[in-house]
Amino acid sequence: MTALTLTDPSEPPPPPASAQYLSFMLGQDMFAMGILAVREILEYAGVTPVPQMPPAISGVINLRGTAVPVLDLARRLERAPSAISKRTCIIVVEVAGEEGPFVIGILVDAVNAVLDIPGADIEPAPRFGAVQADLLHGIGKVHGRFVLLLNVQHVIATLHLQEFVAHID
Repeated sequence: MTALTLTDPSEPPPPPASAQYLSFMLGQDMFAMGILAVREILEYAGVTPVPQMPPAISGVINLRGTAVPVLDLARRLERAPSAISKRTCIIVVEVAGEEGPFVIGILVDAVNAVLDIPGADIEPAPRFGAVQADLLHGIGKVHGRFVLLLNVQHVIATLHLQEFVAHID
């Protein structure tokens, strides 16, 4: 007979033994997101503005015949948007939505690399400062540098985008 251990739902889950993250830049800060959510990385070629979208949504792109909203992550995190450069990218991710999987592009200043970050090198998200703790899974330490581990699901879920996107399709 095995013992069942219950955890307090208010406590964050323990970090995984090791996980892969796609790292990217916003200004001078390095962020990363779980690689499993990433579908593809696109070179920035502009977006089409759409009226009445939330302020953090730059517009939409045509991804193989489908209108995909593009989230300006800097604006979503209440930072000043960076100038578009030749390194600017759109990371296309798929997240769980109320009506099934939801695809969205995330505008970032530059994509760096895929990182393996051991769970022992991940600290819980801080409960102070300008970044809401719910927007982060934690803070990773890679080669003496901090990497902010973005909670993509929460960043997108709090925008309530599906009601806006239904009008685009």
